[in-house]
Amino acid sequence: MNDDAKLLRRYAEVHSQEGKSASVRPLRPGRRIAAPAALAALLAGLAGCSTSYEMKVDALTKPTAREALSYRVKTAGPEIQEDTLRYKEAAAIVRTALSGKGMYEAPAAERADVVVTVDYGIGPPRTVREKRYEPIYRERPGRFRTKYVRTGTDRKGNAIYSAVTVRDPPELVYVGDRVYWVTYVVYEKYIHLTARENKPASEGRPAQEVWSLSVSTEDESKDLRKYLPIMASAGIDYVGKDSGGSKTITIKTNDRALEFLKRNTEELNTGAAPAAGSPPAADVGKATAKNS
Repeated sequence: MNDDAKLLRRYAEVHSQEGKSASVRPLRPGRRIAAPAALAALLAGLAGCSTSYEMKVDALTKPTAREALSYRVKTAGPEIQEDTLRYKEAAAIVRTALSGKGMYEAPAAERADVVVTVDYGIGPPRTVREKRYEPIYRERPGRFRTKYVRTGTDRKGNAIYSAVTVRDPPELVYVGDRVYWVTYVVYEKYIHLTARENKPASEGRPAQEVWSLSVSTEDESKDLRKYLPIMASAGIDYVGKDSGGSKTITIKTNDRALEFLKRNTEELNTGAAPAAGSPPAADVGKATAKNS
């Protein structure tokens, strides 16, 4: 929960005992804080929000990519051992992602249309220094005002009103920002897939590339196992496509593309056949893409 949300919660708790709505007057647009009833709904929404991850996706393809439906998976080099648990998990994730695009694993290596090589890992640490802003709020006492209240009736039954002085609820006001710097270390996590024609190398040259896909993300985490399915879900829709350069994709933990990937990868690991077909296009389309 960020500082604004913590401040909202504290403000709601302080004024919930007063029995009247606490109004708020911001000093600049976009800083209005709602009354307690709306605060409760806002805080509930904050609690239910999913985590978002930004992924960089870069994909290239050849016209023949549409014809390549069957594949075999292997490591991109000797530095990745095929008998390790990490590789087996990564390969299962890749198989599930490819099944989401209508591709299937060939029953025999010689019958595959393409050979998909898998490379993944964590880059060296990188130190980042970032300028941040923390909003500052102050409580302003409520204003006094005069109101008329009914205090009784006269002999003829007419209402009698008297002037009384009341005080409005206090106001929470934005007064500025505290500027500070933070220094932290980030790590790049990446996965690279390259599909080549299933043909032997000719004159020392590898078989022709059919399509390639690179997905990466950078933050403070070194948990590659956690990020492999997230990166794969960001790239599902770009398998066999051209991204037109590097794009930034926002993936949420409750995206159906990610849920599809995790669910079917578990089925694949237990020996069950993954669900056929890709996740609905609308689900994959929930990821926000922008050129970077």
